Amino acid sequence: MADYRRGFDSLDREIHEPRLPTEGTLPDWLTGTLIRNGPAQFEVGDQDYNHWFDGHAMLHAFRMGDGRVEYRNRFVKSKSREEALEEGEIVRSEFATDPCMSIFGRVMSIFNPKPTDNAAINVARLEDAYVALTETPIPVRFDPETLETVGVVEFEDNVDVDTSTAHPHVEPETGRTLLHAASFGRQCAYKVLGVAPGEAAREVVAQLGVDRPSYMHSFGMTERYVILSEWPLVVDPLNLLLRGEPFIENFEWQPERGTRFRVLRKSDGEEVATCTADAAFGFHHVNAFEQDGEVVCDIVTYPDATIIDDLYLDRLRSDEPTPGTGHLRRYRLSLDGGSASSTLQSDERLELPRIHDGSATARPYQYVYGVGTRQPGNFTDQLVKIDVETGTAQTWHEENTYPGEPVFAPHPDGATEDDGVVLSVVLDPDEEQSFLLVLDADSFEERARATVPHAIPFGFHGQFFE
Repeated sequence: MADYRRGFDSLDREIHEPRLPTEGTLPDWLTGTLIRNGPAQFEVGDQDYNHWFDGHAMLHAFRMGDGRVEYRNRFVKSKSREEALEEGEIVRSEFATDPCMSIFGRVMSIFNPKPTDNAAINVARLEDAYVALTETPIPVRFDPETLETVGVVEFEDNVDVDTSTAHPHVEPETGRTLLHAASFGRQCAYKVLGVAPGEAAREVVAQLGVDRPSYMHSFGMTERYVILSEWPLVVDPLNLLLRGEPFIENFEWQPERGTRFRVLRKSDGEEVATCTADAAFGFHHVNAFEQDGEVVCDIVTYPDATIIDDLYLDRLRSDEPTPGTGHLRRYRLSLDGGSASSTLQSDERLELPRIHDGSATARPYQYVYGVGTRQPGNFTDQLVKIDVETGTAQTWHEENTYPGEPVFAPHPDGATEDDGVVLSVVLDPDEEQSFLLVLDADSFEERARATVPHAIPFGFHGQFFE
């Protein structure tokens, strides 16, 4: 077994390679750029960040066309990073790291909060702006050609929120971007926000008051509804102010609450149904759609929230890592409310799930792609394609390599849902390099790979921009 822990080493090189060495043949129709995001620096001075989610964001761009691959990487120049480098120590609180260790520091952080803009989770396009995202409502703009940071998106509205999902949805029929957000205080609320094409302001599509907000990394969307998955990992808002703990460590697992799915109508913001299920936890919604008077909602789930603890860096760098993968579970939510039925859709484990965003979003679909675990006790060491209708799976693996999130790039004239390629950045720790893998999405067989001259740390999410 190769040492996957190389994927949690910092990368300080920023390079531009006009043409990567390539094996195999890229499809002649494949033209566009895969931009990926993830942490690349896990320490400042003699201080280490605590969690995989906390490292400084770095963007990686693979530009494809005319049978060649160009590569560029660059740190996101966030205030969080710039202040830390200037001070020589961690300055802003992250997901699971809090620099305010003294009582004075904690008190001052209450009255002068500095939310992190370390946008290390995902990338998206908001109209003409390419943005890096994290779970604070501070989208960081970057130039898609050079990856240079160019500022933050300033929304022209008075919407006040403290967190915002790094997994927005784009409505296929309108092009409107939807986000889930939350505000904490004496009165807490979940908010669904919409950004219409050509607009610079967020509108509140729906709002729900809540006493103890749940940690929600993503949400679901159908043609008419938004689905909030209220896992029983909840927070007392006073603890966020007074305990002085990193953000996620204020949340408590309360399985007796079970799971609640809040189904909100997009047209008027009304909650049309609340459905209950057994306690569970999930980071990633896969897809949702309406069928036979129900909302069908597919999510990668875990029995509890200990997966968050498993992703602390000391655990990931130990000799006993978590596989970091869950199971694909389908929930059926009645629009009359009540208990939600649920079924496992496959025995194959997966995480970082992706679908064909163009044809499958908010519609009945057949395929989901993700990373999986082939060898017990290993980190994610294979790619998985699951047929959600039959539960069968196809896999790709190569000994001693570790693939990242698979991103689907469709054939421009594709006739089927899986007519295209799957793109994944794969770490080869023995060679201290990574490569861009191009798989045929139908057969799940390799078509090409392009090798990067350094190892890319394990990242989270990316998008293919045509």
